[in-house]
Amino acid sequence: MAAELKKLSESRDLTRIERIGAHSHIRGLGLDSSLEARSVSEGMVGQQAARKAAGLILQLIKEGKIAGRAVLLAGQPGTGKTAIAMGLAKSLGEETPFATLSGSELFSLEMSKTEALTQAFRRAIGVRIKEEAEIIEGEVVEITIDRPVGTSGPSSGSAAAKTGKLILKTTDMETVYELGGKMIEALSKEKVQSGDVITLDKASGKVTKLGRSIGRSRDYDAVGPHTKFIRCPDGELQKRKEVVHCVTLHEIDVINSRTQGFLALFTGDTGEIRAEVREQIDTKVAEWREEGKAEIVPGVLFIDEVHMLDIECFSFLNRALENEMAPILVIATNRGITTIRGTNYRSPTVYLRFSGPPPHNIHPTIQRRCDTKDH
Repeated sequence: MAAELKKLSESRDLTRIERIGAHSHIRGLGLDSSLEARSVSEGMVGQQAARKAAGLILQLIKEGKIAGRAVLLAGQPGTGKTAIAMGLAKSLGEETPFATLSGSELFSLEMSKTEALTQAFRRAIGVRIKEEAEIIEGEVVEITIDRPVGTSGPSSGSAAAKTGKLILKTTDMETVYELGGKMIEALSKEKVQSGDVITLDKASGKVTKLGRSIGRSRDYDAVGPHTKFIRCPDGELQKRKEVVHCVTLHEIDVINSRTQGFLALFTGDTGEIRAEVREQIDTKVAEWREEGKAEIVPGVLFIDEVHMLDIECFSFLNRALENEMAPILVIATNRGITTIRGTNYRSPTVYLRFSGPPPHNIHPTIQRRCDTKDH
C-alpha cells in the first residue's frame, strides 16, 4: 500500500514538470542593431543569411510595409524554418501570439478546411485588454515553507501538504502573509526568492515577478544578463492597479460558443464556431478599442507543409490577409516555389531559401538549448 501511494505521489509530481518544446529556447532572431546575424545569439545558431533576410522582413513589418503578403520559407527538414518563424514572433514582442498549423492537419480534422484556417488565424491575433484589479505588490523580505512531519521523503512534493509564510514590504510598511498549497506552488513556479519584487493578483492568485530590488543588487558578484533591478514599491501593499491581459480572438470565441465556457480550451473540443458568434465578438472588441479598453496585437501564423494546400485554401488565405487585423503569415515547404494543387498557379510570396545545416552547427545548437534550460 505504501509503495502504491509513493508511485501515485511521484506521478503527480511529474505532471507539474514543465514540458520543454523543440523551440522553447528561441528568444529572437539573434541580430545586432544593423540587422547582421550573430553566429550564436538568442537561441539561434547558423542560417545567418536566412536570419538576416528575416530581419529585413521584420523591419518591413514594424514599418507597416508588408501588409497582405505572405513569407515563404523553403528548405530541407530540420534546417530551422520553424525556428525562424518563432524568432520572428519573439522579435515582435513577448506577447505576440504565435500559432502553428501543418498542411496535413487540414485534411484530418473533423471540420472544414476553411474553419480550421479561420481558427488558426484567430489564434494568431491577440487582444490586449486593460482593466483595474486588486493586487498586492511589494519586495519579498523572507519566504519560508514548512512540511508536516512524516512528509520529508522524495515523494512528498505535493504542494497541498505544505504551509509557509511570506513577508512582503514597501518603503512604508511590512506584512506577514500565511501561504497555502496553491500559492506555494505558484511562487515555486516563478522561482521567487528573497529580494524579488512581485505582484499577487488577489482574484486569481497569479504571481508575477517584476525583478530584483535595487537594494539587493550587491548581494551577488554576478547576475544573469536578463536580471532587471527595480526600486522597492512605496505606499500600501494592497492597491488597485491597471493590469493587462493578453488573450487571442480564438480563446474568446471558444469561451463564448460553448456551454462549458473556458473549460473547452483545456478539453480541445472546440468544434466549428458559428459565424454569428465571431461577428458579435468582433463588434465587442471594436467597441473596446474605441473606448481605449483594448488593442489588437497581430501575431504570426506559421503553416508548414504548405504545398499540400489546394486552391480553396489559398483563396481563403488571400482573402483573410486583406483583413486589417490579419497576422503575419509565414508558410514553409521543402519543395521551394511550386504550383498550387490542382492548378498551374504559383502563390505570390516573399521567398526565403534555407541551406542544409553544416555538421559543425549541430553541437552548438544542442549546447545552446542545454544552457538555456539549465540542463
